[in-house]
Amino acid sequence: MRIIAHQDGTRLRLSLSGEIDHHTAGELMRAIEEKLELTAPRDCFLDLEKVSFMDSSGIAVMLKTYRLLNGSGGRLWIENVPQQPMRVLDASGIERLIKISALN
Repeated sequence: MRIIAHQDGTRLRLSLSGEIDHHTAGELMRAIEEKLELTAPRDCFLDLEKVSFMDSSGIAVMLKTYRLLNGSGGRLWIENVPQQPMRVLDASGIERLIKISALN
């Protein structure tokens, strides 16, 4: 799992690549928490364009990120979601909490 961060004012974009599963979720969450703590964004965009696989561990990461941001008045957006991760997100119903857009 690789993360590239780009901040523009109060917006933080985290571009993720690789697999999000039970082997990588803990490390990924620690990295996201660190980025959020350092940047204190108002809006955070998780760009999943280069995520090749995601299981339910990815849902846990997204929900924890949502709770961290929501607790400080921030918002989470999930963008550029490929087909396989989108199936996992669709099955979870997470779109009721978080704005999600599929990969075009």
